[in-house]
Amino acid sequence: MDALVSARDLTKGYRTAAGDVPVLVGLDLDVAAGEMVAVVGASGVGKSTLLHVLGTLDRPDGGSLRIAGEDVLALAERRRCEFRNRTLGFVFQFHHLLPEFSAVENVAMPLLIGGHPMGEARRRALELLDEVGLGARGGHRPGALSGGEQQRVAVARALAASPRVLLADEPTGDLDRATGQRLAETLRALVRARGLTVVIVTHNEELARGCDRVLALTGGRLLPA
Repeated sequence: MDALVSARDLTKGYRTAAGDVPVLVGLDLDVAAGEMVAVVGASGVGKSTLLHVLGTLDRPDGGSLRIAGEDVLALAERRRCEFRNRTLGFVFQFHHLLPEFSAVENVAMPLLIGGHPMGEARRRALELLDEVGLGARGGHRPGALSGGEQQRVAVARALAASPRVLLADEPTGDLDRATGQRLAETLRALVRARGLTVVIVTHNEELARGCDRVLALTGGRLLPA
């Protein structure tokens, strides 16, 4: 199958007081449409950096990146933001929900940013909350939800705009084992049902095993795990 996400020779480093620190070193990655790929590796090797580059949240120092046929590094800032909102969904280790808004309002936010009418955004948000088992909790603010429930809201928010690619950075990392396993099952079921293309950074062995491929980030490059 053709790659929906294709990175070639990506390089990325950071300048510190002690000198330059290379993180990604000529990294290549192809992810086919509908494929789930897990990226594993030791803490500090650059897994989150890779995900931020793939998600166009950070710009590499060199290399190329095509997503859904688009040369995303060539896009102007406004077009890149539009592309990100339309094509990519994000789930992070910490849910980053807006505390002053209800679960429904948090999930609807990407749709509202994308210009969808309030009524349509709310209906879509309620449907997604029902899918993640929180249909009765939509009116609650994040502070009234458990950690697992908050992360389920974050998953629903990531899917709200019907992205083609989902990027997840340690989505179960802040949860206890049992809650993390339940979230992993929910996440896999949702992405499989939608045929989403997924790159997921995780230390959760069960979540990684449920993916089509597992790659290890080491020495700035990706290798089969």
